[in-house]
Amino acid sequence: MHITNFQHFLNEEGNISTDIPKEARELANFLALLIDDASTGDYEAEPTIRCIEKGCEGLIVPTWIQEGDEIYWICIKCKTKGYITDWRGTKWDNSSEI
Repeated sequence: MHITNFQHFLNEEGNISTDIPKEARELANFLALLIDDASTGDYEAEPTIRCIEKGCEGLIVPTWIQEGDEIYWICIKCKTKGYITDWRGTKWDNSSEI
């Protein structure tokens, strides 16, 4: 299970840091997509975000658990999963539009 504090990827301006390794930036961009998708609150839309596991062609289903402000996600094919904390207030947070 991937457990991620999204703030660890951001610089002082709230952008994904360019001072981190390429793999970390790629993971941060993946997490940003999940935050953007889950925080819209539209859970009836078909999943469109591809899994990050090598060789997997599955899609990710992200879900915002509002009680704890965490975004849980799982691949519908390989079952890779995780959750994201400390994403509220970032530029990918759409929750104020709900």
